[in-house]
Amino acid sequence: MRERSVTVRVARWSALHPGRAVIGWLVFVVLCLGGGIAAGMNGATSQDYRVGEAGRAEALATEGGVQLRPTEQVLIRAGSGPLDEKAAAAAVKDVTARMKALPEVASVAAPVASADGRVLRVQVELNGPDQDGKKNVIPLQAQTEKAQKAHPELMIEETGAASVSKGVNDQRGEDLAFSEMVTLPVTLITLALVFGSVVMVGVPLLLAVTSIMATMGLAMLASHLLPDTGVGMNMILLIGMAVGVDYTLFYLKREREERARAGGRLSSEALVEAAAATAGRAIVVSGLAVIVSTAALYLAGDVIFDSLATGTILVVAVAVVSSVTVLPALLVKLGRRAERRAAKRLAQGKPVRTYGEKEPGRVWNALLAPARRRPALTLCLSVLVMLGLALPALGMTLKDPARDSFSRDIPAMRGYDRLLDAFPEQRVRHQVVVRAEAARAGEVREALRALDRRAAADPLFSHPSAEPLIRTSTDRRTTTLELNAPHATYSDRAVATLDHLRQDHLPATVGKLPGVETAVTGEVPRGTDYVEHQNRKLPLVLGFLLLMTFAMTVVAFRSIVLGLLGIVLNLLSAASALGLLVLVFQGEWAEELLSFVSLGGISSRVPLFLFVILFGLSMDYQVFVVSRIREAALNGVPTRQAVVEGIGSSAKVVTSAAIVMVTVFASFVLLHILEMKQMGFVLAVAVLLDAFVIRVMILPAALLLLGRATWWPSRAVRRAEQRASERYGARVAAGAPEGDVPRPLSGHRADSPAARRG
Repeated sequence: MRERSVTVRVARWSALHPGRAVIGWLVFVVLCLGGGIAAGMNGATSQDYRVGEAGRAEALATEGGVQLRPTEQVLIRAGSGPLDEKAAAAAVKDVTARMKALPEVASVAAPVASADGRVLRVQVELNGPDQDGKKNVIPLQAQTEKAQKAHPELMIEETGAASVSKGVNDQRGEDLAFSEMVTLPVTLITLALVFGSVVMVGVPLLLAVTSIMATMGLAMLASHLLPDTGVGMNMILLIGMAVGVDYTLFYLKREREERARAGGRLSSEALVEAAAATAGRAIVVSGLAVIVSTAALYLAGDVIFDSLATGTILVVAVAVVSSVTVLPALLVKLGRRAERRAAKRLAQGKPVRTYGEKEPGRVWNALLAPARRRPALTLCLSVLVMLGLALPALGMTLKDPARDSFSRDIPAMRGYDRLLDAFPEQRVRHQVVVRAEAARAGEVREALRALDRRAAADPLFSHPSAEPLIRTSTDRRTTTLELNAPHATYSDRAVATLDHLRQDHLPATVGKLPGVETAVTGEVPRGTDYVEHQNRKLPLVLGFLLLMTFAMTVVAFRSIVLGLLGIVLNLLSAASALGLLVLVFQGEWAEELLSFVSLGGISSRVPLFLFVILFGLSMDYQVFVVSRIREAALNGVPTRQAVVEGIGSSAKVVTSAAIVMVTVFASFVLLHILEMKQMGFVLAVAVLLDAFVIRVMILPAALLLLGRATWWPSRAVRRAEQRASERYGARVAAGAPEGDVPRPLSGHRADSPAARRG
């Protein structure tokens, strides 16, 4: 008798001590959440976001105390008609006094009138770095509202990067609440259709929710090692609900199958142990695959991806722990309850409900029929369809989704649009940073003036004011120049201004000074440098993903062929999903349908995020489906027959898991933030294609064509088939009729506890 695995031993203890297991899990959740709340969340600082030349420029400017500070613009205009100068002057005086009295304010500039004289702009500069702006802006917004009430005859509003950031954060919270309202009912309905029991529906949701709660606490603790950027919690909710329900679903399905086979001959504890030997192991392997794949995000060298990776890894790890520890205890509790009810019904002479294994059904038989009957044709056609879907990805353009792409449901964004209508030069702001010896400060300023004159002659830039916006640090070693341009931050013309500045104007002026260090920063430079940074990191991350996916598959199934096949299938589903993403979001035809403004490109973070998360999540289906096939093959069932039986037996649960995942991801398409829309869409499409094309058409067709070669170089399946053939031949030779000689049951592993007891 083989020694039981850790998964089986843990499940056995949980099954034998269900009360302790449940209480222990609740204590764990409370400790994690309480510890996280006590420690608090450590947010990322401005330094954590610095990338490329823009990051170097910010570091130089910050060291000299001349960095770009968060600025807010207070707009004063008439409700209708021309602006009353006397009323406007009184409002400007009131706003200026209110703002100067706030400790969060560094300075308040004199009012600037628009070209048509209908709008006045009062610029307010905040203390602190950009990342603190969304917190420091709250008192300013309160004073702006009071100024509006004091001058009802005018329209007074505030906008700026800090106001927009705060609005985006508030909107993200509302969006997540809406997403939960959508996903929970659909998840409940899906689980109810799978299990037909309200009690059984509650188990996956209970574990998913408690896993998310525990992970939130752990994420707060982890933020003191890897600072949080605000997106980690989004991933915990997004991934936690998907994998939490999925893992529980697979375990519950297998426990029911074991119960049906036992026919009342085994106790609930024994049934849970049998399920742990198969589904429990698959959950652990699948969870490890997701964790290892997601760890590739750390190679991107980006604080946002670090936050995404940390949240995803933690929630998957906690979901796996809950599935192999407290879930067996809950199943035993429910099993004992069912046994008592069955005994009571038998005593009353009433029929007892049984849960037999059902055939896949007509729909699934129809879907699987092409792969069974014509595997070569099905494989070729399915691959061609997927490649056709992937074609638009060849024209993908990556862009940084800057401020202009945010939803106009945010009040500060509506104010931003009115600001740009009146002052179009406020769209783009570049800061040129120059570091030199203090004695050369005058020489540097003259060179920057020459740079300002060149920009004035360039039609891509806004015409500068009479006096260039030049600032020098107190130690006279750092000098900066601000330049403006009237283009949308994500537009090609905005990027062109940066190219002209970095490649032409700067080398022709300040760049000629020997021993001088220069760099350019601002919203457009940060976005451009970030995209270039991600493009450089993508090959490294993708290479790591391919290597780890191959290694995990080979270790799990002892098959190089399956490892290579897994890589090809993952790349195929990811490429097809990216193609559909480009088709929908890079153009403008779907803007009204999905309520977004096209960037003319795809958010730079989405492809990398897709590859990492999809490679991990697709391993769920790969592990669970192939595990069933391998179980049958290890019991001597011919590989071709094992493929049909394995995919057929897992069809319903894989479909249910896919529906849950697609629902969770698709709900993000309804959100306001464009990047979240794109992430939700591409993940939903990828999971849909993976579940209904890859696992139903391509995978079974490929395995049927490969046959026994699927398991190369492992010989375990070949030996199992030989042993089954020998047993069959021996019994026939002994005189047993061929029709009475049973073949091995494909539903059990040869070394599972249930098989040993049988």
